[in-house]
Formats: sequence, C-alpha cells, structure tokens
Amino acid sequence: MKIVIDNKIPYIRDAVSQLTADTIYAEGQDFTPEMVKEADVLIVRTRTRCDKMLLEGSRVKLIATATIGFDHIDTAYCREAGIRWVNAPGCNAASVAQYIESVLTLLKMARLEDLSRYTLGIVGVGNVGKKVAALATQLGMKVLLNDPPRAQQEGGDGFVSLQKIAEESDIISFHTPLNRGGEFNTFHLADESFFRLLKRRPIIINTGRGEVIKTEILKAAMDRQLVSEVILDVWENEPNIDLELLGRVAIGTPHIAGYSADGKANATTMALNAVCTHFAINTHFDIQPPAPTHPVLHVADYNEAILRIYDPRNDCDALRQAPEKFEWLRGHYPLRREKGAYEIVVKE
Repeated sequence: MKIVIDNKIPYIRDAVSQLTADTIYAEGQDFTPEMVKEADVLIVRTRTRCDKMLLEGSRVKLIATATIGFDHIDTAYCREAGIRWVNAPGCNAASVAQYIESVLTLLKMARLEDLSRYTLGIVGVGNVGKKVAALATQLGMKVLLNDPPRAQQEGGDGFVSLQKIAEESDIISFHTPLNRGGEFNTFHLADESFFRLLKRRPIIINTGRGEVIKTEILKAAMDRQLVSEVILDVWENEPNIDLELLGRVAIGTPHIAGYSADGKANATTMALNAVCTHFAINTHFDIQPPAPTHPVLHVADYNEAILRIYDPRNDCDALRQAPEKFEWLRGHYPLRREKGAYEIVVKE
C-alpha cells in the first residue's frame, strides 16, 4: 500500500508506521498528479483540492480527510471514478466549543455582566452547533437554532428561521458547512439581505467557513453599525485574507478554532481507522495527545481557568503581527489541550 499524507497532520507519523505501507509526506497545497498517481490512499486536510485534475489516471481508492469539512473534495468526481472518501465528523467539535466558551468568557468580563440576558442564535446545529448550544444553555442564555436540513429531516419543532435569528439574537454564531448552491446553499448566506434584518446590533461570530459571510457586506454592516463586534476564525480567500477586516474585528484568528490537540488527535485517529476499515486491516488506532505542561491550575475563579487553558487573544495577536504567515501559524500551532486535561483548583 502507498499512502500520500499531508505533512501537517499531527501525531500521524508514529501511528502510520504500524501499517505496512510506503508513505510520502507533502505540503497540503503541493499534492500533484504525479505524486498521487501510484497512491492507494490520500490522507489530507482542507488545503488539498481532491478533484479530477489531481486524481484522474491515479489508482487512488480512498481519500481520508482529517477534517470535519469536505468541500475541498469533488465528491461527484470521486463517485464517478469509484474513489471512496471519508471525513471526520465531530472530531474537533469540542475544540470549537472551547473557542466559543473562551470568547464568551472574554465578552462577559469586558461587559462586567453575566450572559443570561443574551440570546444566542446558532446557524448550523451539527456536531459543533449542538455543543455550543449546550454551553450557552449552561450559561443561562436563550438559544435559537437554525438548521434547515435538520428541520426538514426532523420536523420544524425546535428550529427557527434565519430571519428570526437575525431579528432576535444578541450574538449570532455560524457553524455551517460550505454548500455552494443547491437547496441548502450556505455560500454568502450572510449577505446584504441578512444584515438588513438585524435588529439588536448583534455580535457576529464565524468559526464555520469564511465564505458563509460575504466580506464586503460584513464591512459595510460594520460601517453602518448594524453589528456591535465581529469575531472571525475563518475568512474568505484564505490564506489571503482581507487585512482591513482583520484590523477591524474584535478577535481574528487563523482558522484554528478546531485546532486543540484533542481535536487533532481525534481527526488523525478517525482517518487512520477509516484506512484500516476500507482495506480490512486488523489494526485500531486510539491516538492520545501529550499531557499539558502544567495540568493543575490554581485560579481565583472559573473565568481565569477558562482563559488560562485557552485565550484566543494570543492567536489574534500572532495573526495581526504577521498575517502573511496565516498558513504557517496553522501548520505550527502549539499544543492546546481542552478542559478535560486539567485539574482546576479554585483558591478559597
């Protein structure tokens, strides 16, 4: 077996050595038809466009993407070519929820109030959106859920329209995949008509896909004070992001909300197990990330603990200091563990 692997996928080199396979590592954006021609498996991230141009004439049988999203895979072509593909749904849902919790903690501290009087509108209630909804409920917030595919499948109870989200939310958080067209299009879902519906000058958060929000329309909404603050982890045209927008957002990070070590380990585990399942290999992976350097936190209160575990302002500062290093910051992201890796001791 021959496997071509994105060299930024963490924890994979030692693990894949358990398989009898020839492996090639490359930058995600540098995969070429020549490189993959004799490969049986590609293990990729979002930076590898898996389409006819890359795959035609190859012997690739399986593409495993160590990501939730799969809009970088031409699924129609793969179906025609008989190439199976798998993603890693839910792998980093807890990591994105951690990012949102830290953002909400910063908001609570900045405004010197709890969030129980706020309404959070969640657009996209999949694995991530569900965790964010649970978090907001724990904080006493009113939660509105918008997810047309789920509403169609499950019935409308519990879901609201995007218009209701726009009109009644104090915070709107986007967690949708990127669908370009079709019944459930999300490309530029937040367009001029969406921003015209806003009633409460909400905080806008996007940790889903950058293209869900139309950049120029977002900047115009900021000019018109239709929104109070903007927090972006994802951007249109990554890695060549809008530098003016980066300078104006409250927090701007380089597409790392899902980059906890826990989430990365989950994604790598799921990708390798998919390879084993597809080729009937009797190996099962359960990759665990390294322990944090200081696993016991002595803090004055829970807010301090949340921000000591993860403070998104650090990633924002790094991006603002060197926006041209967007991809480097992602590829060299430091160890970041989730709450479960720590013992939190509140000082009496």
